[in-house]
Amino acid sequence: MSNSSEPTILAADQDLVLRFWGVRGSTPVSGPQYAEFGGSTPCIEVRCGQRMFIVDAGSGIYNLGQGHRTDLPQEVDLLFSHLHLDHTAGLPFFKPAVLDSDRVINTYCGNLGGESAGPTLDRLFAPPLFPVTLDKLCCTFHHHGFEAGQTLAFPDGTRVATILLNHPQGSVGYRFEHAGKRLCLISDIEHSDPWPDPDLAAFVADADLMVYDGMFTDGEYPTCRGWGHSTWQKGVELARMAGVKALGIIHLHPAHSDTALRDMEADMQAEMPTAFIARERQCLTVGVPRAVTGRQNGRPAMAREMRRRIKVA
Repeated sequence: MSNSSEPTILAADQDLVLRFWGVRGSTPVSGPQYAEFGGSTPCIEVRCGQRMFIVDAGSGIYNLGQGHRTDLPQEVDLLFSHLHLDHTAGLPFFKPAVLDSDRVINTYCGNLGGESAGPTLDRLFAPPLFPVTLDKLCCTFHHHGFEAGQTLAFPDGTRVATILLNHPQGSVGYRFEHAGKRLCLISDIEHSDPWPDPDLAAFVADADLMVYDGMFTDGEYPTCRGWGHSTWQKGVELARMAGVKALGIIHLHPAHSDTALRDMEADMQAEMPTAFIARERQCLTVGVPRAVTGRQNGRPAMAREMRRRIKVA
């Protein structure tokens, strides 16, 4: 995975676009066995036409901010699913925050009973855990708290629905709707018993794409019960019940190599052909069909988009 400059995404006004900057869970990993799916922790860029959101600030946010990107707004809205380290540790390495004195970063946190992320981030990014505090960065931070379940209303009229997820200390799922398309980001979550949860099924109903936490295999999950994560099988069950059209799996286990993940993806697509495992830097237009990853002559074939509506400058 190169750290070279990223091309500007020129999304059409009617497009709902996402790019995965980090798809790994718990801790970053590196090495040739992670070259295809990537090793950075959670960060997703969402574009509702020209309107941009960032979801989570794991180590993937470093690459989001690199290069000569001209499409980053001067005022950035950063939505946290929650504040565990793998979702926050990249924040002080986000280049626009470090170097741009005119940049404003609005953070939104909904798993702390209405409290903003500010006090928690101030404790995390301070000596002796971190050499400097966030107020030493060039940008200006504005921290906003809400309670999961509320709909976020932004000054430009954009609205984003939220839901509380089953995770230690809680996590927030987000639903973006734009130009008739629906995208749901559901991570970090541990499936309930019974499953699927009817409230969550209603939240993601008829989504064009649901991005879901599939950290564990069915064999790994029993020894990790209570850790706050799920499996791709439970993601497929939820997608089927809720009429979700496509499923993307994120929060990948740091021990799962490219080979293991390709095998999982093949098994998953045998049950749900429109499902896939997310790859770092992968960019998708929600609602645009994409060819599934398959096996050809016993070898994996990379997933590809059937149509390309994202123009790269």
